[in-house]
Amino acid sequence: MPQGLMNRSDRLFALLTTLGDYTLHRAEDLAAAQGVSLRTLYRDIGRLQSSGVPVTGTRGAGYRLDRATTLPPLTLTDPEIEALQLALAIVLETTDPALKSAATSLTAKIDASLPLETTQPASDWQQIEHPFANAARGMGHLPILRAAIRARQKLKIVYNNPDATLRSLTLQPVSLQHHARSWVLKGWDESQNTDVALRLDLIENADPLPELFTPRV
Repeated sequence: MPQGLMNRSDRLFALLTTLGDYTLHRAEDLAAAQGVSLRTLYRDIGRLQSSGVPVTGTRGAGYRLDRATTLPPLTLTDPEIEALQLALAIVLETTDPALKSAATSLTAKIDASLPLETTQPASDWQQIEHPFANAARGMGHLPILRAAIRARQKLKIVYNNPDATLRSLTLQPVSLQHHARSWVLKGWDESQNTDVALRLDLIENADPLPELFTPRV
């Protein structure tokens, strides 16, 4: 089939194949190879870019394909999102500047893709000085906290307050929430008869108690 008679999908595939050498190509050369006008070539480049293909360049300078991986649309469950957030929290603690920069860029893309309803109200995060600060600390408590939430089992918590004072409390754990790699354990503090949101990175100890509780309405 002559190049000019290609349907759009075949033309885009051929264009992507040409760009697959990762070198710079003049728009005129690309249009000639496709047997189309420059106007059509510009539209095809735009279609590739809008579909997530990392084509960069300008009409005057030419176009090239960046060495980036394009993932198809993904549907993640809440536990999968939590696992991803945990992994990023650990990587963000690295001292490798290149790896930390890549993780920071990835977190921005992920946060921009998450639906707005997963973001907690701002008041839940007022205690957090910086969203990435010590994010990975305290993750060792996750198995105990998750199990207690599922079983509706009380916990004895030793908490390191932001002012560096320790306090002990009996907690009815309700949920684990995260935002920008900062994790919070929410529940009812029996010691002070109030709802609390505890930063995981400030929990010193979390021990299950031989007592179950009924969720408060």
